Parts: sequence; structure tokens; C-alpha cells
Amino acid sequence: MPKTDTIESRRGTQVDEDALAVVQPTALRIRVPVTTSNANGCGGEAMERPPMTAVSQLRELATRASGQFSLVPSMHFPTAAGEAFAVEFGRFLAKTDGVAQSEQLFDLLSAFALNFDCPWIAYGSLTPDQKFLKPDRRDPALMLSYPDEWQERYFERGYDRIDPLIKKSRKCAGAFRWSEVYNDASTTEDERRVFDEAAAFGLRSGISVPLHGPGGRFAIMSFAQASDREFQNRTITYLQFAALHFHLRVAKFANLSDIEEAPDLSLREKECILWTARGKSSWEIGQILGISLNTVNFHIQNLMRKLDTTTRTVAAIKAINFGIIEL
Repeated sequence: MPKTDTIESRRGTQVDEDALAVVQPTALRIRVPVTTSNANGCGGEAMERPPMTAVSQLRELATRASGQFSLVPSMHFPTAAGEAFAVEFGRFLAKTDGVAQSEQLFDLLSAFALNFDCPWIAYGSLTPDQKFLKPDRRDPALMLSYPDEWQERYFERGYDRIDPLIKKSRKCAGAFRWSEVYNDASTTEDERRVFDEAAAFGLRSGISVPLHGPGGRFAIMSFAQASDREFQNRTITYLQFAALHFHLRVAKFANLSDIEEAPDLSLREKECILWTARGKSSWEIGQILGISLNTVNFHIQNLMRKLDTTTRTVAAIKAINFGIIEL
């Protein structure tokens, strides 16, 4: 995540989107389009090449893609490291075969991202008229592994409504570095504050991958790291490949499955999640409902389990989306 004192050192590092072509992994086969860039730096029209077997030819693919948009010689991976990442990507594709749950796919993607020093990832989908991230009943829930403290602050402060990554993703087809958005003249100071505060919680740099679908729908996959250093070009290539593979698999699950039914929460659980959604702490909820702090936390833990999430923030979003509570 860029900080004010590192802005100048990050200028001139725009990603050449010619090399960030969208690929469509299906099982262990991938199709590689060659894109042209428009004036906004986003991917243009694509021309497809014949499919290649991912495991046997991925090294050639990654080397060719990386070579098209290298920044400086020092930004290249050593040959041995590049080959190792190619092998890891092949393993990621193989492991996802047969997986039928989006949460399992998310865990596999999280493990793959660790190869590139990215301990945090996030995925969310939006409809054409949706202005901020939240789960959609027809799609998988918002999935993210960001620090709980940052998740709480992000939604409580309404940063989901001004997140510049969403604005950028609507206009762009290829992956982009967060520093590009931070340094863009059109980015407001309020939008830059989202980046600055995220950096305070450890997310100091990152990339986002827009994933556009039919009917104006799109999703965003983001990868974040604790270091200030820029993402290397080949890293972006691999992460974009993995993000699209994840997105296509998750979208397939959504199309094949019925709409998820709302879980059955008790009256007390509904009260606790309602006040949580209104920004109250466990202690404050206890004072409002006349119950102890431990009792509040007990109910919140139970409802998070029923809503299949590990954070109260996402639990509140799901409860609203299911119609369990109304603000």
C-alpha cells in the first residue's frame, strides 16, 4: 500500500496491460488472448491463440508474458525462481480440480498467493447498479482474509462506498497496482485516505484484478502484502491467472446451485447482529439488551457459525442481504 513518503519513488510504474492478457483456465488447459491497450491503460480487444496444456507449457507462457512488459532488468525473477512459480501455479490448478465449494477454492488461492508474499486476499462481486461491495444472494458471499481490525474499520467508516479500487475496476479490464490508483490525479484525498489507513493495518501495497462478466456484472480480486515494494510483473501475471481461474470456478458453482437459504437465527441472535450492524460493540450491545458481555459474544459466535463467516462485519452484511435484519 503506498504511503505519502514513497509516492515519488512509485511514479512511472504503470503496468503494460499487453502482458496482462485475460486467460481462461479450464481444468489444466488455458487459453491465452493477446490484448491491445487503450488510452486508459486497460486491456482492449483480444485475439485467442490455440489452447496449451498448463503444466507442460506454463513455463514458456510465463516467460513470454513477463518479457513483454518488464520494467527494469532487476525486476525479473531468477530463472530457477520463475520455474518454481510455474510449477506452483500448475499445482494450484490441479488442486482445484474436483473442488466443489467456493470456500475451499478461496483457501487454495490464499495458499498460492503466499508464494508471492501475499498473506491477504479479498474477493467480492457487484451488480451493474451496485456502488459498494456486499454479498449478493445469487453469488458467493464476500470472501476476504484481511485483518479483522481493518475489515471492521473499512465497513464502519463507510470506505466500501468510496473505495477507489471499485471505481478503477469498473473502467479497466486488466490487473493494476494500487500505487497507480493512489498516484492518479483523479483520485481524491478521501480515497487516498483508504489506502493510507489500510497501510496502517499492514496492507502496504497490493494489486487488484477486475473480473468482468455478462450483463455488466463484475467482481474484484485483490492481493495485498506488508511490504512497500512494488509487485513484479511476473507476479502480477500469475496472480491474475489464478484470480480468473478462481472467479470462473466460483461463478460456475453459483450457476449450478440454488439460491442459498437464510439460516435460522434465534431472536437474541437477531438482536445482537442488528446492533452489530449499527456499529455497536459487544459491551454496548450488552448494555442495550441488559445481558452480559460474555452472553453477547456467545450469541455472536453462534450466529457467525450459522452464517458461515469468521468476522462479525461480514456476518452483519450477510444478515442484511438475507433479509434477516433491516437497518
